[in-house]
Amino acid sequence: MDSLKKLQILTDGAKYDVACTSSGVGRAGKKGTIGSAAACGICHSFTADGRCISLLKLLMSNVCSYDCGYCVNRRSNDIPRAAFTPTEIAEITLNFYRRNYIEGLFLSSGIVNTPDYTMELLIETLRQLREKYRFNGYIHVKAIPGADDALLRQMGHLADRMSVNIELPSESSLTALAPDKSKQGILAPMGYVKSNILQAKEELALFQNARPFAPAGQSTQMIVGATPESDSRIVHLAQGLYKRYGLRRVFYSGYIPVGENTKLPVAAPPLLREHRLYQADWLLRFYGFSAQELFQNEHENLHLQLDPKCHWALRHLEDFPVEINQADYRMLLRVPGIGQRSAERIVTARRVGMLDFEHLKKMGIVLKRAQYFITCKGKMYEKISMLPEIIEMRLLENRGQYSQLSLFGNQEEALTQCNTIAAT
Repeated sequence: MDSLKKLQILTDGAKYDVACTSSGVGRAGKKGTIGSAAACGICHSFTADGRCISLLKLLMSNVCSYDCGYCVNRRSNDIPRAAFTPTEIAEITLNFYRRNYIEGLFLSSGIVNTPDYTMELLIETLRQLREKYRFNGYIHVKAIPGADDALLRQMGHLADRMSVNIELPSESSLTALAPDKSKQGILAPMGYVKSNILQAKEELALFQNARPFAPAGQSTQMIVGATPESDSRIVHLAQGLYKRYGLRRVFYSGYIPVGENTKLPVAAPPLLREHRLYQADWLLRFYGFSAQELFQNEHENLHLQLDPKCHWALRHLEDFPVEINQADYRMLLRVPGIGQRSAERIVTARRVGMLDFEHLKKMGIVLKRAQYFITCKGKMYEKISMLPEIIEMRLLENRGQYSQLSLFGNQEEALTQCNTIAAT
């Protein structure tokens, strides 16, 4: 099989791995090396949803000895098979880089024979790129669960970012759909990578020439919708992974049906569910929320029509409205329509004088959402009852989703109340 045909098969097999983000590592070019890496991003172009599109993303081999029901490359699936050698991948990466097609490499693989043997192949690829070809660009590689710790350590010294995919949100689902994998087999290498990252940071603080270990950190991926776990279960698990293993990112990948299996759903989950999970994840990482706050009482899944922050605010109207000229930074972050930059600008601007709604518009505050949860100089943007069903209706109406069923009450009653208030 020629290289082009292999490339078509193995890049297509890698498309289910979500890994296109900014690199998170800054490294200038050096004399005698090829390439560099910027912390803010690894390429010149991003897709509309913020994903980087300049990584060469491929599998070393789609021949796999495992039979995971959700995976297109599983052992029992009848698909064309192909494999690259370490030298072939190294040469392709360099050729693509020199033509300015890519600025980094994402490399994964099916399980070839055993986890250790697969890791040896991946390490040899990275070794050739780093040592033989002096490639100084960004490399993200998937570590193989079950491989020896010594191999993980070698890989960490060659890669910028490592990831171990947890795949499914519960051990029971993993047992049912991926019998060759185990929860402990996935979490153990995560813990090992974390400890080595921390150790390398301490060594670098003491010795300038110490070897870095996965300087861009580690990440993981969860498949959403292949098993019946709720959004609450998924977000609580992500929160635990961030706290325990210091992950840079948890990626959420909506399940794509890749074959007939009675244990799997016949249809993919709505893409909006994946989007809401990313929004909830953002609230955990940057807005001071906890998973316990986002899911309370009977709410086990994120609302598909309202973003998680709006949904939380509607369930906690006792905290609103907040006065924009007095609320602290933490509370400003909890207002729908106000992000980190906007909150920082508000805190800075109000040192000079009192802010009103015109000031907020100039700062880029999304008043379509924020207007129901804030006051400026003691006044609201417009007269409205602070009833959750009315505010919810207004929010949905602003988004062109007026016909959606209310979470809090009868939509017709809410409309009547709203019209009465507007008339007065």
